[in-house]
Amino acid sequence: MFDLLQEMFSYPFMLRAFLVGTPIALCASLLGVSLVLKRYAMIGDGLSHVGFGALALAAALNASPLTVSIPIVVVAAFLLLRLSENSKIKGDAAISLISTGSLAIGVMVISLSSGMNTDVSNYLFGSILSMSQNDVLISFGLSIIVIVIFVLFYNRIFAVTFDENFAKATGTNIRAFNMIIAFLTALVIVVGMRLMGALLITSLIVFPALTAMRLAKRFFTVTLNSALVSIICLWSGLILSYKYSTPTGASIVICNIMAFVIYSIIQKIRDTIIREK
Repeated sequence: MFDLLQEMFSYPFMLRAFLVGTPIALCASLLGVSLVLKRYAMIGDGLSHVGFGALALAAALNASPLTVSIPIVVVAAFLLLRLSENSKIKGDAAISLISTGSLAIGVMVISLSSGMNTDVSNYLFGSILSMSQNDVLISFGLSIIVIVIFVLFYNRIFAVTFDENFAKATGTNIRAFNMIIAFLTALVIVVGMRLMGALLITSLIVFPALTAMRLAKRFFTVTLNSALVSIICLWSGLILSYKYSTPTGASIVICNIMAFVIYSIIQKIRDTIIREK
């Protein structure tokens, strides 16, 4: 195993994958707990499709992918939240409208500019080879910002996640903190798409949180377990991808599925033991 890791880290693209992927996985797992509990998990899926459209536009304009994607996805996150709260178009319908519309725009832009080539596959499913040194610096910096904001507002996010009415009674600005959660989610989606792709990035948000909830019950312990599961699955997926030449994003998702199954089996065994007592 040590020889394998040493060989992997001798390649710059693998080192970039670990440097970018680890903070992204951590950020996604932290936000995932709140998003799953608030039933906002599919917002990530909608924003990933918006991100695909933004990446396609950046490619057509020959511009920096992250520079174009970040403002577009952040605006889409706020718009999606606004639609879900204040419009006659509710929840999943609003997500469906924005996600499918953005995906169609992205495909149209690519087909009219450069044609349907391998770049489309990289956008949809991710590629560790597509990440430049500039992507690493921007992604790492944005990940740090997400973690810092989450830690600073942890108590408020906890309150908004579990009981918005109680949080409002204590003077918390519910709309502002929902916006913060949407903003942080948008950042994670954008920086994670280069590694995971538009179709798989949501798995980094949903799977670790659901896996942690199999065994942990308190918000803090669920968050810690989710972060641990997410990082371990990311590292395992990268190693699996390198050793067997499998797609990076898919390998990471497979590892998350395995973790979910293992946690579910442990939960059933624990529940059985408790009932027998």
